[in-house]
Amino acid sequence: MSLKVIKTDGTVEEYLHTKVIGTFNNALGLIEQPNVFAAEQFAEAITFHLYHKQAQRHIASDEIHLMVQAVLAATGYGNAATALNACRMNRAIRRRRVEVIDSDGHEIWDCQPWNKAIIVDELMTQRGMDMHTARAIAATVEEKVLNLGIGRVPHNLLRQIVEHDTEQMLIARDQLEMITG
Repeated sequence: MSLKVIKTDGTVEEYLHTKVIGTFNNALGLIEQPNVFAAEQFAEAITFHLYHKQAQRHIASDEIHLMVQAVLAATGYGNAATALNACRMNRAIRRRRVEVIDSDGHEIWDCQPWNKAIIVDELMTQRGMDMHTARAIAATVEEKVLNLGIGRVPHNLLRQIVEHDTEQMLIARDQLEMITG
């Protein structure tokens, strides 16, 4: 039976063990103590718990985040748990500070905080992309937009970033498929 994750933006996706490994690896990297073996072991414990001890088949990403923090704190990596939480909170604050405006300077989406789910939806509906590819593209776009450090992003600039990142992602996917056959 599959496990579904309810993301903070309300979307639902399949639980991916590799994302939990990546979260642990990133947390340990934040304190400059990368340890892929530990990340894999910690993620294995959470995945086991979710599939064998959890009665529900849906879990919020916030709950998984809390589990990651608890595992880190319980295994002597409390500083990584703190750094991970600070990083997550900082990203949430940065997202809330971004608005998309049209070329005339008017707000789009009723001044809603940044929401990469809109990009995911557009890529899936308008381009027929699968959810994982669309989410990967939206994540790279979000990273660029947040790194701009500006609160009001023109819609046409956002479109250009989406187009560029989509093209780059599809080229990389095609190259990978050629290599792996």
